[in-house]
Amino acid sequence: MDLQASLNCRITQTVQVSPIMKIIKVSPEGWDFPEFAPGQFVALGLPPDASRCKEATDEHEPPKEDKLIKRAYSIASASSEDSVEFYITLMHSGQLTPRLFDLNIGDKVFMGKKAVGMFRLDQVEEDRNVVLIATGTGVAPYMSMLRSNALKRKGKIMIIHGAANSWDLGYSSELKLLASMFPNFYYYPTITEPSKEPVGWEGDTRFIHEIWLDKLALTKWGIQPKPEDTEFFLCGNPRMVDGMKEILTADGFKEHKKKEPGQIHAEEF
Repeated sequence: MDLQASLNCRITQTVQVSPIMKIIKVSPEGWDFPEFAPGQFVALGLPPDASRCKEATDEHEPPKEDKLIKRAYSIASASSEDSVEFYITLMHSGQLTPRLFDLNIGDKVFMGKKAVGMFRLDQVEEDRNVVLIATGTGVAPYMSMLRSNALKRKGKIMIIHGAANSWDLGYSSELKLLASMFPNFYYYPTITEPSKEPVGWEGDTRFIHEIWLDKLALTKWGIQPKPEDTEFFLCGNPRMVDGMKEILTADGFKEHKKKEPGQIHAEEF
């Protein structure tokens, strides 16, 4: 099987956000990526003989030689864009991310021909408040939501984004700008390793669950969210997701399921 023939896209942009985080843009060649709902994900893939970046370590498991290495990634771009954007964390001993990190503009890559997933804001009534909580690259689906039509909603929107260091808070400049432009949108970043900041850090340094228990929404919105008026989206580290689920469940919120609608929408890495 000619794996190179299945590489149906090219890299059109790469941005090194930090030593372990990168934004890439992918454009289909000879086909159009169909319309998708912000919050959905799609597979990226490369052949096993693709080069790995110099920061990579030994693979935890060698890939199969006759198959593309594929993984699913949330889309960060607006649903109206021609190219598709991804925010990726380098897993040094992984199979795919060290290869993705070694790509340059013009290089070919595989992308699935359809986005999928139910982590969607468009299914939430627009007058409800929304709290979007992320760690690391978990902010990617929220960027797609904000860049599409989320800021036209009638309800309030808040992003709480946690990372180890300030340089790992991808899209922070864009999020700060949006927060200054839209009165219904609030952005709250936090980092857990302030001692590593070369110019210091004046923001929060607590874990997300501590911040939420300190009644952030009441402080910033003037209201305490209730199941009757607020939905939560959780994306990122499973410990964060599980911890927030436990806190929100104790406050009367229910996890959203296809047959049992609730107010907690979770996407775990």
